[in-house]
This record gives sequence, C-alpha cells and structure tokens, in this order.
Amino acid sequence: MSVYQELGVTPVINAAATLTRLGGSRMAPEVLAAMNEAAASFVQIDELQAKAGSVIAGITGAEAGYVTTGAAAALTLGTAACLAGMDVSKMDRLPDTTGMKNEVVVQKGHRNAYDHAVRAAGITFVEVGTMGYPGAGGTFAWQIEEAITDKTVAVFCPILDTPGTLPLKEVAEIAHAKGVPVIVDAAAELPPRSNLQKFIADGADLVAFSGGKAIGGPQSSGVLAGRRDLIDSVALQHQDMDVRAQTWSKRHYIDEGRVRGVPTQGFGRALKVGREEIVGLVAALKIFAAGRDEDDWARWDRVLDIVHESLDGIPGLTVRRAIAPPARYPAIWAEIDESLTGIGSYALINALLASDPPIAAAESMADKNMVGVLPHGLTENEAAVVGRRIRELTLTKG
Repeated sequence: MSVYQELGVTPVINAAATLTRLGGSRMAPEVLAAMNEAAASFVQIDELQAKAGSVIAGITGAEAGYVTTGAAAALTLGTAACLAGMDVSKMDRLPDTTGMKNEVVVQKGHRNAYDHAVRAAGITFVEVGTMGYPGAGGTFAWQIEEAITDKTVAVFCPILDTPGTLPLKEVAEIAHAKGVPVIVDAAAELPPRSNLQKFIADGADLVAFSGGKAIGGPQSSGVLAGRRDLIDSVALQHQDMDVRAQTWSKRHYIDEGRVRGVPTQGFGRALKVGREEIVGLVAALKIFAAGRDEDDWARWDRVLDIVHESLDGIPGLTVRRAIAPPARYPAIWAEIDESLTGIGSYALINALLASDPPIAAAESMADKNMVGVLPHGLTENEAAVVGRRIRELTLTKG
C-alpha cells in the first residue's frame, strides 16, 4: 500500500504545471537522496544557510543568498530586512512598525494577490500611477520619485507584464538615486534560466524565486538573493535565537558594533526552514542551473505531441499550441465549442478531475472556453491518459 493509499488520498495527474495546490514539481532522485542524507545528521543551521547562500550567490550573481520556505516567505523576510536592517530593537518589534519608516512604493499595475507576503511584515503600500492599458495610463518615473520619502523603506517591483508599468531597470535607477532598495517577486519567472541572474543585473536588491516550481526543489522551499547586508538581517530575524551572547556564533557582530545585542526570536520564526529543505533546494538549484532550456523544451514537446495527437479531429475542439520561444514554455490550449462537444470548459475541467485517475488541467483561460494542458508535471505515459480522457469527454455528444 502506498503512502497516499494509507492516508486515503488519490494521486492526481498534473496537466496544470507547477501549481502549489498540486504539490509543485517532481523532485529528481538526486534531490530526494540529498534530503534523505541531510535528515540523518544534525548541523548548525546558520552555517548550513551560509554555505547554501554562497551557492545561491554564485548562481545568481548576487552578493548573498538564503533558503526560505517558499517565495512568499522570501518576500516577507526580505521586507522585514528592509524595515529593520541590523537594528535589533526594530527586529524585536516587527510586525508593529508604529513610528518606524514603514512605506513601500509600488506601481498600481503591480498590485496583486501575492503582495500579502510583503504587507505581512507591517508595511503600508504607497501606490503610484494608474492601471494602464495599451497606449494610455500607467506609471511615470516622476510619480515614483515623488512617492519616495523619508518614510520609504523599499520599492516593490514584481515581474508582471502589466501595460503601463515601468520596467525593473528604470525603477531600480530611480530607487537607488534615493538610497532605497528594490524588492523583486520573481517567484514563477523560471524558465528561462537566464532570469536567475537577470533581475540582480537589472538592479534588484532582493529577488525571490520559488524553489518548488521550475527549479525542482522541495515545494516548501524558496530562494532569496541580493545584498549581503539585507540577507544578514534576514538570517537574524529568521533563525533560532535562543542563544547567549557569550556563545553566539555571530557574537563578532556585537564586538564589531553591527548589533547592540542578540535578537530575540524574530518575526521570521514562523517561516523556519529545515535542513532537509535547505540541502534539497541547493541540490535542485545546481541541477537546474546546469541544465539547458532547449532540453526542457524538447522533453515538453514530446509530451505535448502525445496529447495533441489524441485531440486532432475532434468536432468543436480547436487546438492552439505554443511551439517555440519567445513563449516561456510550450502548452496546448483547447478551445471548446460546447454546441458541438456537449461540454463546456468548466464542466470539462471538473469532469477531468473526477476521472479515474483524476486529471488536473489548466483553467486560467476557462472563461474564454479554453482548457489547457501544460507539460511540466507530465510523463509520456500520463500524457497519453490525458489525451485519451479529453477525447472521450468531448466526443460524448451524439
């Protein structure tokens, strides 16, 4: 009996990509082996994080790096670092920022559901610009300049293709001229692999990636890369601080005057990451960085070819396929004419999930009568099941 059978949980065929609600991605055997080995021994977590951070820095081109419990945690911790710096009294107060510099400037077109992670640290967003559309609206550089005041701790710049928003490089130039750091949410911006270095090169002071999506690490892992001083603050607010100044591994911070004393258990305590996740993320990141986007595309195309073949010739089904860059990855989107198939997009998604085995399809374009098949989580055998089941469900009429 499998572990899922024992729990009464049914495994799902994932045709919807690296979604958190489906468990992210499959981990390579080498990653699982590294995590298993890590679980067998105890280590000093601060030392392990420092070594992992060196690997992250080398791969991203940042000054330093840190392993977090997902990209959202990376954003929360990064924001806390911008708020507190190396001020222990501020660390101890978070998320109460009364009387502190606590504003983060953001373009209106960059507001999104995930910015909860930034707000959680205790900041207040200051929105600039308007929601843009092609040819009008959006944000002007002077609006960001004017919004940055003596209360500003950072500018938030998620990587979103929103009409009218200023690009990261321009935002960073404005922010840095005012002495303010830029936090970048790049959680799902891999592939291409070049993005591992692009955002740091474009001026990000902190950039967050998901560890459990394209990188192929543990779903509960993330990457934070950026300025060394900010990563140092993250570590102090995140790690177990039940220590004494006389034996603290970083007691030289006190001797050097970087901190007044040992912080208490910090704001990031609720976001702690285990040694297994740290080691697993590092193993996965090394494998991912050493790979090639072209090889990923070739594997994904083989998977989608199998699905595409099953969907050819179905009345009322128009198959649209991204087949080459600059698309970030290939995909199949099946546009459905319900009058011919007898089933609409949402009904098809639900029917697939109710199948045996359950199949999770991409639903982000279901309101346009389109159901997606994304290849990231599919084996070739699973692709055959997906194609066959969609064909069965869309050929039922008549």
